[in-house]
Amino acid sequence: IAAGSFASILFITFARLAAMSQMGICCQRKGDYAGAHKYWAKAAELGHAEAHYNLSVMYSEGYGVGVGRGKKKEWYHLEQAAIGGNLKARYTLGIREGWCSNHNSERANKHLIIAANQGHDDSMKKLKEIYASGMVGKEDFAAALRAHQAAVDATKSPQREVAAEARSKLGGNYGFL
Repeated sequence: IAAGSFASILFITFARLAAMSQMGICCQRKGDYAGAHKYWAKAAELGHAEAHYNLSVMYSEGYGVGVGRGKKKEWYHLEQAAIGGNLKARYTLGIREGWCSNHNSERANKHLIIAANQGHDDSMKKLKEIYASGMVGKEDFAAALRAHQAAVDATKSPQREVAAEARSKLGGNYGFL
């Protein structure tokens, strides 16, 4: 495949994934959870991290799938979303690993540190709590704090501020993201 053709295929694939995810969000907002599940399942099958996260929430909360009917699917989609770079999924894994299921503080801290290093504010807040209780080391906390600040600084721009303001005026929540 020629470089131009590959770039075109890649662009079309990403556009389709975004469209499937958006259709899932539209269905979810209307209360059509079966439709949302259909679109997000297809997008997740193709590797869309946000679709994986949204499916994990559906299984966690029982939206259209029945409460408690898919813990393995919930965890699978949550892990796939985190692997795919979804920071909210990474944070959720950290919380659940440390406090809700396994009580594995070392694994929980790793999830939170990864998300904090990429600028996730809630993960940094949780790490501060954990550091104050002595459950994370000073060096790990300091490194996460520096990386978090660097990630936040790297994402600052006038365009992002305008977009954030517009999102907040529109309600700010797209799907379960």
